[in-house]
Parts: sequence; C-alpha cells; structure tokens
Amino acid sequence: MARRDYNTIVIGAGSAGLVSAYISAAVKARVALIEKHRMGGDCLNTGCVPSKALIRSTKILSYIRNHRKYGIRSATTEFDFAEIMERVQGIIGKVEPHDSVERYTGLGVDCFTGEARILSPHEVRVNGKVLTTQNIIVATGAKPAIPPISGLDKVHFLTTDTIWDLRELPRRLVIAGGGPIGCELAQCFARLGSQVTQVEMFPALLAREDEEISEAIFQTFTHEGIDVRLSSRCREIVVENGRKFMEVEKTGGTVERIEFDQVLIAVGRAANAKGFGLEEIGVRLTPRGTIEVDEYLRTTTHKNIYACGDVAGPYQFTHTAAHQAWYCAVNALFSPFKKFRVDYRVIPWCTFTDPEVARVGLNEKEAREKNIPFEVTRYGIDDLDRAIADGEDRGVVKVLTEPGKDRILGVTIMGYHAGDLLAEYVAAMKHGLGLEKILSTVHIYPTMAEANKFAAGEWKRAHVPQGLLRWVKKFHAWRRG
Repeated sequence: MARRDYNTIVIGAGSAGLVSAYISAAVKARVALIEKHRMGGDCLNTGCVPSKALIRSTKILSYIRNHRKYGIRSATTEFDFAEIMERVQGIIGKVEPHDSVERYTGLGVDCFTGEARILSPHEVRVNGKVLTTQNIIVATGAKPAIPPISGLDKVHFLTTDTIWDLRELPRRLVIAGGGPIGCELAQCFARLGSQVTQVEMFPALLAREDEEISEAIFQTFTHEGIDVRLSSRCREIVVENGRKFMEVEKTGGTVERIEFDQVLIAVGRAANAKGFGLEEIGVRLTPRGTIEVDEYLRTTTHKNIYACGDVAGPYQFTHTAAHQAWYCAVNALFSPFKKFRVDYRVIPWCTFTDPEVARVGLNEKEAREKNIPFEVTRYGIDDLDRAIADGEDRGVVKVLTEPGKDRILGVTIMGYHAGDLLAEYVAAMKHGLGLEKILSTVHIYPTMAEANKFAAGEWKRAHVPQGLLRWVKKFHAWRRG
C-alpha cells in the first residue's frame, strides 16, 4: 500500500461533512476537512437555523396580534425589520461555535479553508497543496435551484441563500414555490407585514402531503392574508417603466400579472456536484444531478469515493445528511472488513409552518399510489386538554396501520410542535413497536404528547373484540346476581 497523508478527506463542512469528519476523528483516523466558504454549511448559515429563528419572531408577533384569544384586553407591537434580521444573525453566531474550525481542530480534524479540487481518486488539491488519501467523502451540499423563467435576469431576485441579507421589508413579495421552504417563508413575511403572493404550479401547497393537510395549510394562509395562486406557472418577469411584474399562467391558459417589489425563488435545491473534479475522473450523476451512489454510499465508479447529504440525495434534510454521514465514515474506514448498507426505512421530516406538518413513513396518498393496504386512525388535536389550554387546539394525528394490526406504516401530525410529537412514532417504527405499546406507555398530563396516546386509544376502540365484550357483559351481570 502506498503511504498517504490521510485516511479520509472530507469535502464540504455542512451537516454531512461535519459528522463524517467527527466520526472519523473519533475512531482515531487521520482526517482532513475542506470547506470553501463557511463552516456549518447551508443549515447553519442560510437554512434551518436562520429560518427557525425568523419563524420564532413571527410566531411571537402572531401571539400578540391575537392577544384577545388569551384574555389580554390590549397589546400592540412595534418592531424594526432590520433588528429582527439582525437577531437572526445573532442566533447563527450563537450556534456557530458548534461547527467552528476551532472545535473540529480540537477534535483532531485538520481543517482547510479553500476550494478543493479532486485530481484523482486518491488526491485532492487545496490552496495549491496536494493531499493524498485512502478515501474521499464528498459532502458539498446543494444550492437554490433557479428555474428558466424568461426575464428573471432583469431583476435582482432573492433565493433562500440571499434573503437573509434583506434589511428592508418588501412591501409586495412574490414567492415562487409552494413547498416547505416557500411555505415557511411566505407565512413569516406575511406576519411581518409584507403583501405576499405565493405561486405554486401544483394544485396544492405541500403537494406531497395528504389533501386534507394541504387544504388546511391553504386555509390558514388565506386567513392570514396570503394570496395563494395554485395550478399556476411563473411564465415571465416583465419590467415596465420601473415597475416589476410576474406573468403567471394558470392551468387552462389564463395569464395574470402580479406586481412586486421583491421576488423570492424557492422551488427546491440542486446538488453541488460539478466544478471540483468529479467529471474528470468519471464519477456518474443521476438524472436529478445528484452523485450516483450504491447502497453503501460509494460512488458507482470509484469504491473509495463516497457521497452523503444533499449532493447524494434522495432526501434533502439536515438529519438525513447526518444519518448518511455515519455510513460514509464507517464504510470508508473499515471496508472491506465491515460494510453497512444505508438504512432509509424510517425517515421523518417536518415543515415548520404554523401549524407544523410532520411526517414519517407512508401517508394515504403514497399508500394508495403503491397499492399498500392500510387503515387510518385519526385523533383531532382540538380535543386535547393541553392544546386547548395553550390556545393551540387545531390539527390532527393520522396513523396508518396494517389492516387489523397495530403495526405502524406511517404517521402525519399537523399541529403545535408536530415535529417534536412525531419522535415517539419514529422510535416506535424504528424498533418495531405498535400502537398497543404507545397506548400502554404513561404520558404526562397535560402535555401535547398525550395526543399520541389518544390516537393509539382511538385505534384500540376501533379494534375491541366484540365477542369478548359480550361475554364480559354477561359475566358482570352474573356477578351482580
């Protein structure tokens, strides 16, 4: 074996890259981590952390504006948009040390700031220096996808990367995209006072969710003053006499114009898989533009080059990036002696609108598409004591199970802290626990988590053995004499 500088070189210091480097260093491998921009990647700097910080500020605004609902006679708000956006940056700064060069250097990782270039399956150049390695892990993430909208180049459009630079609130904001990112930001900016128009090509917001969930979010947005245009395609951007318009074509051919001050493109993210040497060494990409990997997360062309996170897909979540990173790090360091197939059986996610929409496994739409038999159990959160006390009594817990059995096929929760509530079902599905086990678990009263127990109770009531009940009725009558 040739002597090499490193056991593993990791390219990209977002969630996937940081976890890969952390695990590699923890098992005493020599590892280098290369990041060309900012440690922490999109999640810390332009994604999860800033969006959740902004959501929190706008949630507080919503509470104050609905003060009478909480028995408060009078309450007003005064805020400066620039100060709210500076608070967002402050939150990023508070989280930043978790992902810093200093922390990872202290863990034993050699950190490099600069652009990586893969020269061969065992060589990476950074800052003019060639590093040699046994393995390479590509964790370069993704960037906002920009659709081919005619005239878009005539305006300074916003993306989910650049919207955090705003310090002046747009009076009229058009958002292209009705997926999770578009929905979260549409609600935030509407609550801040922007006149928001949201344009979505599909006939529903959050189109992957069940119809009743999508419709509930649509109704919430409409109630909050968001102008939602469904089944509509962004056809062209037009600038006339200094005024900016988006021409929107609805299904059927009708064209409408929407005037705006700022436009946000939020139609998804595209993998960062090109421009740093993969093409030159023959690494193949999928039709979606992600790196083609096998079940061990190795590239299909070079068994010592791995990929994880958004650049590999199929999911674009911080938690799945970290999940994949474990497999990449361990497989890279211990193959061929030991290899692990990546496990996607139980992958949860959450859209942090208000109410939140969280899901794991199948929903009704997917089960029908795949012809999988199922039963549905519903529990309305409007019945839950803690939700009523908090003024958050809206939403639903939907559980799909095998017909006649308590085995969980999937769960959708829409409501207050749905992402937190989902964790119990994720653990249950991961470890093969059914609704009977959830029902027999003590849940603190009064908490939102009781919704999970009550949903299990609804399932139990629908599956009570009627023959046994008739027998015990006779038994109790006999005991009464």
